[in-house]
Amino acid sequence: MAGFAELPEPLSGLNSNDRPPPGQMRLRLLLAYEGGAFDGWQSQPNGRTVQDALERALAELLGERRVVHGSGRTDAGVHALGQVAHVDVPEKRLALHAWAAALNGHLPKSVRVLDARKAPPIFHARFSASGKVYTYRLWNDRCLHPLEVGRAWHLPVPLDVNVVRATAALLTGTHDFAGFAANRGKPEKSTERSIGKIAVFKSGPLMRLRFEGDGFLYRMVRMLTGSMVRVAQGKANMAWLEELLRQPKGRRTSYCAPADGLYLTEVKYGIRAGKAGGALVKNTAAP
Repeated sequence: MAGFAELPEPLSGLNSNDRPPPGQMRLRLLLAYEGGAFDGWQSQPNGRTVQDALERALAELLGERRVVHGSGRTDAGVHALGQVAHVDVPEKRLALHAWAAALNGHLPKSVRVLDARKAPPIFHARFSASGKVYTYRLWNDRCLHPLEVGRAWHLPVPLDVNVVRATAALLTGTHDFAGFAANRGKPEKSTERSIGKIAVFKSGPLMRLRFEGDGFLYRMVRMLTGSMVRVAQGKANMAWLEELLRQPKGRRTSYCAPADGLYLTEVKYGIRAGKAGGALVKNTAAP
């Protein structure tokens, strides 16, 4: 078979209104991956990303390049339990139930296709999403368990879980989160986001923060987590956190939690889906 670089150019580009060409179907993928094995989601020249791994697997199966569209980027080291992507594939190449196993046979063990199903032609993994859920794991104990290396942020100094819950309540809601976003190199159209819930779970040394929202800015969950921990350690107060919410312009937290404690847990699809031909579309085939 020809090398990956020698294959024909992909059929599908990034376009919120594109549809599969005749004879093709839109395949929706539910993915999990161990982020430490990759330099993030988005394709890079070194080819060491999740998107690159998926596109190589498809090239080996189909003999031609296909673009895989994810629901959003994850940084190097960030894990996924429920990333969603889509790709257009020949409708009769494989039985629908065979796609997941076929792709997994060509993927490294650090990424798995958990489910593959046919999606409506207007479905777009990114533009049809109505929200996301992220989980951040903290290991709050003197000693980090060896099986948690690369899976959680080790914090040996005790955290007050009640203070963590108080910061979670403060940050929940619709706010301008510019003070909790890193610079990606281009300005955001809006830095206002809605966080529906930040749940805090504690079981022994493990603390989990579950963020549910309509969308998140670049590194927002990690910067929120880092700031929440700062307050819970007594190194900053609630007033500092409130000030970042009330007057975010020109101010930004400098506390960003490590990547390896973060997990993209779920991508939600529902009433506030994507646009097709200017009309809102309801998506019901959620993973």
